[in-house]
Amino acid sequence: MLLEDYLPVLIFTFICILFPVFTYFLSRLFRPQKRTPLKDTTYECGEVPIGVGQVQFTFQYYIFAILFIAFDVVAVFLVLWALVFSPEMSYVGIASLVAFVAMVGLAVGVSLRREEKILV
Repeated sequence: MLLEDYLPVLIFTFICILFPVFTYFLSRLFRPQKRTPLKDTTYECGEVPIGVGQVQFTFQYYIFAILFIAFDVVAVFLVLWALVFSPEMSYVGIASLVAFVAMVGLAVGVSLRREEKILV
């Protein structure tokens, strides 16, 4: 009975492990066999590359992405908490939720105060 319940999870785990290993060896099969500087350069429509291909830029929406993830996590926990909420719940459960939301709110407030540019 127990094996029948966990068989889909085991199959999914096996596939999740097998797929990256398979793609790794597949990429080794199709890569250039003899490394030369010409083969290692980036193809730019037949033109010889000039300079460095990577440019450092300011990622000005980074803080909004972090805040979105923080609020996404909070929303998941709030939904799960609301599903198990009952009037008989102790004050410890309610206090822990209030503390959690307060900590996330404090983190959001601190992150919004920072106004420095983040270079990626």
